[in-house]
Amino acid sequence: MSHEGIATRSVMRSVAFLGASALAVSVLAGCSDPDPAGKPLAGQDIARAARAEIADGGTLHWAVDAVPETLNTFQSDADASTTRIAQATLPSMFRFDAAGRPERNPAYLESAKVVETEPKQVVLYKLDQQAVWSDGREIGAADFAAQWRALSGKDSAYWTARNAGYDRIEKIQRGDNDLEVRVTFGQPYADWRSLFSPLYPKEVMGTPDAFNDGARRKLKVSAGPFVLKSIDRKAGEVLLTRNPRWWGERAKLNEIVLRAVPRDERAAALAAGDLDLAEVDPAAAKRIALAAPPRPQSPSAGGSATPLMGPERRRLTPAQKRDKARFRGFEVRKSLEPAYTQLALNGGEGPLADERVRRGVARALDREKLAKLVLSPLGLPAEPVGSHLALSGQAAYADNSGAIGGQDTAEAQALLADAGWVPGGPVEERKKGEKAAGSEADKSKKGSGSEKSEKDSKKESGKKAEKDSKKESEKKESEKKESEKKGDKDSEKESGKKDSAKDSEGGDDGAYIVGEDNKADDDEGEHLAQDGKQYGSKQLQQGGVPGAYAPQGTAAPAGAAVRPLAKDGKALTLRFVVPQGEGSQSLRTVADRIGIMLERVGIRTEITKVSDESYFKDHIASGQYDLALYSWPTSAYPATDARPIYAKPVPAADGSLNVEQNYTRVGTDQVDQLFDQAIATLDESESRSLIRKADSRIWAAAGSIPLYQRPQLTAVRTNIANAGAFGFGTPLYEDMGFLKKGSGAPAPSSQR
Repeated sequence: MSHEGIATRSVMRSVAFLGASALAVSVLAGCSDPDPAGKPLAGQDIARAARAEIADGGTLHWAVDAVPETLNTFQSDADASTTRIAQATLPSMFRFDAAGRPERNPAYLESAKVVETEPKQVVLYKLDQQAVWSDGREIGAADFAAQWRALSGKDSAYWTARNAGYDRIEKIQRGDNDLEVRVTFGQPYADWRSLFSPLYPKEVMGTPDAFNDGARRKLKVSAGPFVLKSIDRKAGEVLLTRNPRWWGERAKLNEIVLRAVPRDERAAALAAGDLDLAEVDPAAAKRIALAAPPRPQSPSAGGSATPLMGPERRRLTPAQKRDKARFRGFEVRKSLEPAYTQLALNGGEGPLADERVRRGVARALDREKLAKLVLSPLGLPAEPVGSHLALSGQAAYADNSGAIGGQDTAEAQALLADAGWVPGGPVEERKKGEKAAGSEADKSKKGSGSEKSEKDSKKESGKKAEKDSKKESEKKESEKKESEKKGDKDSEKESGKKDSAKDSEGGDDGAYIVGEDNKADDDEGEHLAQDGKQYGSKQLQQGGVPGAYAPQGTAAPAGAAVRPLAKDGKALTLRFVVPQGEGSQSLRTVADRIGIMLERVGIRTEITKVSDESYFKDHIASGQYDLALYSWPTSAYPATDARPIYAKPVPAADGSLNVEQNYTRVGTDQVDQLFDQAIATLDESESRSLIRKADSRIWAAAGSIPLYQRPQLTAVRTNIANAGAFGFGTPLYEDMGFLKKGSGAPAPSSQR
């Protein structure tokens, strides 16, 4: 799950291995209807090359956000660096292919399948006979059993972040020989493929002390194409070297150095020759893209190889010419992450506790325009996300957004009117710091408010003429004010531009109402790129780019003059919390654009910028917001991993509300039941059907509105093959390397 997505580290299954474990479900066979899962919107962009074309040797310097606090992906503070190390050094029974579908990992498994369903589900793993740990011991049932006992949840001495699936196992036994492992489940478990990826040796999982502390700073035993050589926390580097006991294809690289480099320093590090590969923000990507000529469209890239939209190359500024020279030898490879950004609506209290209001907000949004705003400048497919539980290409995906419907101003206003929010009427101005309309104190007034709105909407026969006259007068006055407002717009635009510059520096952290202070000029022709941070087991930051605000002279949008909605004397104003950090400018602009869309149906948004550090902890997780933007990674196993995100909150023993990871506080018993049925259904087609039904119900409840898939931008040396923007696919670390000399590309970094 980042501001441009945000989620806690323990959320879902440590995105640690979301990319390397597997999708639980295989492709439907013999189905006459088209598969609604479709294909990934953008494929991998990794400069694929045959191993024969890649030189032996070299050191790849790869940027990461931080040196990991733990090497144990099952602990709460595991992060993206933990995942990367585990992928290169530990077994995983299944992995993703480039289309986001599961495949058996042939390096470890000859086969894995359900061999019995009655009286109990039994999965039989047949291991590769050459699979050994780095100390020479065979990988076997003892390792599977130790991991099950550690993660089953039965022993509280193990400090685990998750045990889903392992808690359903009844026993693990050796099969007919040392290469067979029989796993018997006490309860049917559809997502059994999610287990033992990664698989740790029994030396790590065997005791609580080894699990809790032993694998935090070192991995004495591993089993991948690379082994962990050292961690230098002072220098911020992790060194991986070839595993001499690796039985698969020999790794092409001698070493991989994972170097901690902040996002805003990566462009400089690339230019200085300190990095070979790094995920970058859109602004840096456009600078780096100047150095490489546009690449032809690759059939496998699914649109991702199109050039970044940037400056006219024939008219480069002096600074752009310097960038072109500095970044010579690099290119930007791009795809879409297996993660999406959503608008979260807090249904725990306030106006959004009413489903009709949430649905009204959803119908006011033009998700296609928001997707284009973010993705079109990057040359990436700009399609709205149609599911909460999967992305296009993943097995469980289907576009279920029809359950709530597309943008429709009239329908949005009708839903809001039905909830008692009507245009005009007396409005008591809120004092600064006072909660928006519909706070806890107002809940008891729901009934009377609805009655009042109904009475106000009816015209009493004796006063009809008087009221019609008054309404006509009000309409003319409104049109006059709008005309004056439009005339003043050009003179105020420069001030708005200054506000934009100030905003990008993280200043001006007060609240403002969209539409009142020119902070959200609406120009549908302007676009912005992805930004923000993704929190959780995987933390990603991406920065914004210029062009988020309308240019001078932009006309006021048609239909913008809508009277604010009111109820019981209070305007419908929603608290929209956004992060104020330097890398979140474009995220704030998305919020502004949403504010304008809501303003068109009479909803005011009070946008408040808060520090990045407190954004999630103090606002999202604690429910101190009405609207917010953050992202979730989609899981290969939504029946297991997405349930805590959408489960109906329940009262805890101490009287508080247990929301798990459902930070919108919106859930239904029916959704919970569908998840429960899907996880216990071994018929893969039926399980997918149940997941899609659950997603339709989640859409209808309107607790969160998926917007767009997150872009993935990676700056890479042009002579590096089989690495870059991996999209859904699991990296094949043994195949990464530098192209052989004679290809016209620069020499490997270790040879410079």
